Amino acid sequence: MEIPEKLHEVIKHEGVVAIVTQGNEGPHVVNTWNSYISVTEQGHLLIPAGGMKVTEANIAQNSRVLVTMGSREVQGFHSKGTGFLIKGTANFSTSGAGFTLMKKKFPWCRAVLQVNPTTIEQTL
Repeated sequence: MEIPEKLHEVIKHEGVVAIVTQGNEGPHVVNTWNSYISVTEQGHLLIPAGGMKVTEANIAQNSRVLVTMGSREVQGFHSKGTGFLIKGTANFSTSGAGFTLMKKKFPWCRAVLQVNPTTIEQTL
């Protein structure tokens, strides 16, 4: 899926990212930072994982994820500040080109969460 230019702008500014998975105990949310995200040519989001053990276990059972992110610095629909809701699937990897890239940028990275968007909606 093609990543909208406005979302690329958001990723360039710092903000909190929420990643939601579904597990046996119900929904689980983990956070990261906009600046940690890399976008592949194929439109996948690569996110370094230092912990995220519950997220990883949930994705092993159900690969569907919701991701929200935003920035007060990027123009939204009506004023400065915008956000996005990304729906898709995800997987963790500990090898391959994506992992090598992220491990170089973030030496503490133990795995990479790859989010494969199916829909991207601007919410603000």
